[in-house]
Amino acid sequence: MQAFTTLTAVAAPLPEANIDTDKIIPARFLKTIQRSGLGKNAFDAMRYNPDGTEKPDFVLNREPYRHAQILITHENFGCGSSREHAPWALLDFGIRCVIAPSFADIFHNNCFKNGILPIRLPREICDALMEDAAQGANSRLTVDLERQVVVRPDGEEIAFEVDALRRHLLLEGLDDIGQTLQHAPAIERFEQAREAAPWVPSIVL
Repeated sequence: MQAFTTLTAVAAPLPEANIDTDKIIPARFLKTIQRSGLGKNAFDAMRYNPDGTEKPDFVLNREPYRHAQILITHENFGCGSSREHAPWALLDFGIRCVIAPSFADIFHNNCFKNGILPIRLPREICDALMEDAAQGANSRLTVDLERQVVVRPDGEEIAFEVDALRRHLLLEGLDDIGQTLQHAPAIERFEQAREAAPWVPSIVL
């Protein structure tokens, strides 16, 4: 998993509440178990007309937001089904950070497991950041996970909080598997001991 430390990037404003996971990645695209290739269908119904042409008014179809790495939106982002394809699609599009007043719990957890930083900030602050983002490529935001601040274009710093363990794992680029592999020597010792004495109910490593 790619580590998240500091990100300075274009932010896309998406002022809509209750964007569910089916809007993020519709069910018909869930046939794959690959994490790549879903970005082209992220927000499919919002981005494309029925004939496959782009909707020019949708923010991610406009410059500079085609290359946005930060998404700013409203309450309850990621509600609906628990599909992990939703953060996969965002990440494949290029989104590394989502800022909103609130998130659905499962989506929030899945973001951390896939290298996306979800930041909860009050609605009025999200609206102010959207105004910054509306200025386009000349108005980039900086997200500093080490210091836990969002830096606005004028230099103002907005503090946010992330669970200490999740912050550590993102900074180190560790998903669940990577976290487990940190204990590989102990796991190997345990397996060797069990192989030598499988009848022993417990073994102190």
